[in-house]
Amino acid sequence: MTKIECILRPNKILEVKDALGGIGITGMTVTEAIGCGLQKGHLDIDNWDTEYNITLLPKTKIEIVVLDSIVDKVIEVIIKAARTGEIGDGKIFTYPVENAVRIRTGESGETAL
Repeated sequence: MTKIECILRPNKILEVKDALGGIGITGMTVTEAIGCGLQKGHLDIDNWDTEYNITLLPKTKIEIVVLDSIVDKVIEVIIKAARTGEIGDGKIFTYPVENAVRIRTGESGETAL
């Protein structure tokens, strides 16, 4: 099993969720986050015309655990749904998962997914 963690633009979350649903991925954890990368923030102006620098931008993090056999397909689907071609599209990270346990039933391993 593999954990896939994605840091995305907040406005892309529904497109990614729908695209993942289209390939049978129904469970995920979604977290609101802030962060910075190549964008390094941006300059903004408040209601009183005061300029200020925003160095941490809003992002959304999706975490899913999938079978190793579909990792490449899942990544491909996420990229297709999330890509704008602009700096700030995000990153995808993968991690090996040793085990998963469904608390309600006690099932473990792949059946717990």
